[in-house]
Amino acid sequence: MSNETLSIILFLTFVAGTLAITVWASRNTKNATDFYAGGRSFSGVQNGLAIGGDYMSAASFLGIAGLIALYGYDGFLYSIGFLVAWLVALLLVAELLRNSGRFTMADVLSFRMSPRPVRTAAGVSTIVVSIFYLLAQMVGAGALVSLLFGFTSDFAKGATIALVGILMIVYVVFGGMKGTTWVQIVKAVLLMTGATLITILVLSEFGFNLSSLLNDAADQSGKGKDFLEPGLRYGTEASGLEGKLDLISLGLALVLGTAGLPHILIRFYTVPTARDARKSVLWGIGIIGSFYLLTLVLGFGAAALVGSKDIAKENPAGNTAAPQLAEKIGDIVFGDAGGTILLAVIAAVAFATILAVVAGLTLASSSSFSHDLYAHVFRKGKATEREEVRVARISAFVIGAVAIVLGIYAQRLNVAFLVALAFAVAASGNLPAILYSLFWKRFNTAGAVSAIYGGLGSAIFFVTFSPVVSGSPKALFTDVDFHWFPLENPGIVSIPIGFVCGWLGTILSKEFNAEKYAEIEVRSLTGAGAEGAAEH
Repeated sequence: MSNETLSIILFLTFVAGTLAITVWASRNTKNATDFYAGGRSFSGVQNGLAIGGDYMSAASFLGIAGLIALYGYDGFLYSIGFLVAWLVALLLVAELLRNSGRFTMADVLSFRMSPRPVRTAAGVSTIVVSIFYLLAQMVGAGALVSLLFGFTSDFAKGATIALVGILMIVYVVFGGMKGTTWVQIVKAVLLMTGATLITILVLSEFGFNLSSLLNDAADQSGKGKDFLEPGLRYGTEASGLEGKLDLISLGLALVLGTAGLPHILIRFYTVPTARDARKSVLWGIGIIGSFYLLTLVLGFGAAALVGSKDIAKENPAGNTAAPQLAEKIGDIVFGDAGGTILLAVIAAVAFATILAVVAGLTLASSSSFSHDLYAHVFRKGKATEREEVRVARISAFVIGAVAIVLGIYAQRLNVAFLVALAFAVAASGNLPAILYSLFWKRFNTAGAVSAIYGGLGSAIFFVTFSPVVSGSPKALFTDVDFHWFPLENPGIVSIPIGFVCGWLGTILSKEFNAEKYAEIEVRSLTGAGAEGAAEH
């Protein structure tokens, strides 16, 4: 059986299985709570697996492995940043958010403020961050299929991206949060199993000696010992101060961004109690932490066995390093047939990864549009639950279409890098508003709107005029150059701007509701009245 045939069979098997889950979930989705929060019926362990499935995206499996394979030590910084970020989510956000809100991030922000302007800002921010993140998953899908089937035409890659987009729309429209969560749980199990298998096979090839693996990776990278030391991507003498600032900017975005990601925040509403919210984050950290340790072996294993040059030749951004490693180690351990089977299995797992994450992102953004913008801004709180759910399903189609179109144009960019941009936007716009709302008594409507629009706008502004969009060989537009902002990640500038805007907007406004703050303080700490948090 050929590689292409086996891959298609495995892929169709997974799609059929997840569609069956979606059909089952659709029969159990009867109201808005079911659609938005899965009926709050998931345990801490189940939600922890789903958080892992939602978080370990194409960026983790394809992008980080590729960055490590191409840049060594500097690539592994992404793994560290993505993992450490969960401490912020656990200590500052998870429990308080679960207690304070109902369906979306805006439920918390708007509780003690004027609902319409705050919900508008939060809805816009949620959709923008989700589209940035969706972009990365679409790029990963295109890279994966081009490797599997040898597609070189832009049309074939575009068709693949469209297929992924259509499937994610189906998951959200019919399955809601219940269907999406179960798809994420299945995907988390598959991804951990596949990554663990490849890791064991790679380590066995080097006698389970990590030093031998790292030395071989350095030799095959063409960079020598520099491959195992800081500086290949960030902070080199050639890049000077800009490289060092870009590294700091990346670290800030990764560590602070998780606590502001909409598709992660809504996961805290799917559990019945705050204790389950804490438990789910702890399980999520365990699963995610284990996985990012595996990326160390996947990335350096790809450099050692496949070679950095061959990886870059197949995909300049390194997005195909993990599948290439699977094929190579399969050939070495099991022969040609083993390489074909292992590549097909890992490709199917990567597809599962992409489909599960895009479903979660689409659900977060469509829920925010229907619950925040349509129900509370356009209809001023008069929309019925049935209308909300219908609008959420319609908006899933629109958001999916936008992600498909943008994904087709962004295929030259590394998926982990694209996700880091999404983290920067989330940390700049959402996080300041969330933290101020939960911990600052004086915070008000003007502050919330200023924090979201100031952080979000500045992040997008600086990205637009950065080397990511123009002026570099891997930019979105290679034939023009209008960049003047030197950093690839805007976090070091846009995150402080978000916090400053929130502070400035607050102190310039006289609005202050001590009674509402006292109420949300009690609610965030005890969970009392959380079910009705958004009923105003």
